[in-house]
Amino acid sequence: MGNSVIGNLDHEVWNLLGIDVESRRKQLINERILVTGASGQLGFDICRELEKRKIEHVGTNSTDFNITNKEKTKDYIMKYNPTVIIHCSAYTAVDKAEDEPEKCFNTNKGGTCNVAEICKELGCKMIYISTDYVFSGTGEIPYEVNDETEPQNIYGKSKLAGEGIVKELLDKYFIVRISWVFGKNGNNFVKTMLRIGGEKDKINVVSDQIGSPTYTADLAPLLCDMAISEKYGTYHATNEGFCSWAELAEEIFEVAGYKTKVNPITTKEYPTKAIRPKNSRMSKLVLSKNGFEQLPTWKNAIKRYITELNQQNI
Repeated sequence: MGNSVIGNLDHEVWNLLGIDVESRRKQLINERILVTGASGQLGFDICRELEKRKIEHVGTNSTDFNITNKEKTKDYIMKYNPTVIIHCSAYTAVDKAEDEPEKCFNTNKGGTCNVAEICKELGCKMIYISTDYVFSGTGEIPYEVNDETEPQNIYGKSKLAGEGIVKELLDKYFIVRISWVFGKNGNNFVKTMLRIGGEKDKINVVSDQIGSPTYTADLAPLLCDMAISEKYGTYHATNEGFCSWAELAEEIFEVAGYKTKVNPITTKEYPTKAIRPKNSRMSKLVLSKNGFEQLPTWKNAIKRYITELNQQNI
């Protein structure tokens, strides 16, 4: 029956019978979803959301198959025979990628190609997780999904190459660009600041890189909504609002009750091997146009995330 139709019954009939239409629709979802990179921050929360919705799924990681190994990847996925693949597995060591570009491209382009080819053979949907790093990072205006791409580092170039493969091979795809990711299951900027905030009175943080944090617990429901829809295309999905890394650090310390002071510095004062975009603002206009709910504000997300971490440590 698929995921978008409840037979031919009029909604009013369902309502007269006291049956909630949305609940009934969820019961009739007939997707079988495979999540790569399920041990990472985003993959972990996607599987948690799918479990909550009682949607059939399997979460995979490198112990199940390495996406750069075409035969093993195909063997595993074909046996599960999914209707949707949410592809979270990726090479994400941004600075290290500058020293090992081949390895980065083998995973983010080659591995993605392997997954996309299987999707094509099965006729299933694919959700490919991409990044704000596909843009040049210049200016101050939020990037639209169709704006010119011009990645400035190896990681960004490899993820853009993955986007190209998905677009070339598939019709039923979602490309979802995210940025500044944080979640329960893994290391991230928020956890680092919480650790440092408990040790130092003052810390230098870059203030001229502007973007939006993305809480995986907020992003996961959106991706699941996409998975059971047919609203294909390219999207930007982050928590609402923009901030600098320094402003993000200040908010983290305030919510955590730390007295650590943030000293704003420039990108030039904090050199890294890989070039970071100064403008990581991304417009979510397409998200709204296609009827998907935008994520909560980043400040709201930070509060809930730190609360979750505190409860985890109790």
